[in-house]
Amino acid sequence: MAEIIGYDEGEARMTWPGLCTALEVGHTLPRAQITDSFLYRGADTLLSRAAWIDGLGLAVKSATIFPGNAARDLPSVNGGVSLYSDSDGTLSAIIDFHLVTKWKTAGDSLLAATKLARKDSRDILIVGAGSVARSLHAAYSSAFPDARFTVWNRSRAGAERLAAACPGVTIADDLETAVRSADIVTSATMATEPLIRGDWLQPGQHVDLIGAFRPDMREADDTALQRARVFVDSRDTTLDHIGELKIPLQSGAISRDTVLADYYDLQGGAFARRTDDEITLFKNGGGAHLDLMTSRYILDAWQTRPAS
Repeated sequence: MAEIIGYDEGEARMTWPGLCTALEVGHTLPRAQITDSFLYRGADTLLSRAAWIDGLGLAVKSATIFPGNAARDLPSVNGGVSLYSDSDGTLSAIIDFHLVTKWKTAGDSLLAATKLARKDSRDILIVGAGSVARSLHAAYSSAFPDARFTVWNRSRAGAERLAAACPGVTIADDLETAVRSADIVTSATMATEPLIRGDWLQPGQHVDLIGAFRPDMREADDTALQRARVFVDSRDTTLDHIGELKIPLQSGAISRDTVLADYYDLQGGAFARRTDDEITLFKNGGGAHLDLMTSRYILDAWQTRPAS
C-alpha cells in the first residue's frame, strides 16, 4: 500500500544535511528524463512536472495555481506529489506538495552553497521575505551555524514579519549596502527586472539566485553574471527556460560556456570554488528531477522512522 505523507509528519523526520546528501547521491545516477505540462482556465493553471531517474524512481508533481483564492483567504498554490517505484511502476507514496517544494527549493540552494561559498562565510543576506526566505534561513543556519542573517525586502513590513519569525535576523533598509557587506547573498523574489547589481559584488562572495522561474524574470544584471563564476543545478532546466540566463544568452552578454558546471559535474570536481577571492553565482532552477530526489529522501526518512 502506498504511503501518504503529510507535511508535519514528514518534516519531523528530515534534516538539511540528509537532504543535501540525497541530492548529491541522486546526481551520481543516470541523467533524469524531465517533462513539464501546463493546462489553463483563464488565470488558473495546472502545472504537472514529471521526472524519471533510472535506479531511483518516477515522480509527478502537480501544482494548481488559482490566483483568486487569495480573496477567499485560501492558498493560491496547492498540489501533491505522486512517487512511483522504479522497479515495477507501482505507487510508492503520495506526499504533501508544500513539504516537497519547501525542502527541494532551499535544499537545492544549500547544496550549492556548501560547494561554492567560502567555509568561513558569516554574513548572509536574504533578499525577499516570503515563505521561501524562512526556509532559506533554516537551511543556511544548518550549514553556517555561526552566521549572522540580514533581510532586505521591498516592503519593510514583510521584512519585519520575517525577522519576528526568525529571531536574530536584522533588517536592511538599503539593498546596495547590504549586498556589499554580505558573504552570501541568497535571493528569492518575484522580480522581473534585476535587483542585484554586479558592480556591488565583492571578492569572495557567493550569490544564490532562486526567484526567477519564467523566461521574463531576472534577479541579477549582466554585470553580475560577467564578474562571477556561474553554476546551475541543471543546464537542461535553466539555460533556455529561465530569464536569468536566457535573456543574457540571447543578447550576447554571456555565452553558454559562461555556465561552468551543473550538479552532474559534482563527481568530476568542476562544481567547486577555486579561490577565496573569486565571486561564485548559482542559479537555482528547481527542476522536476530535484522534486523526485527530494520525494525519495522524504519516503526513505519516513520508512526508517521508529516503530510506534
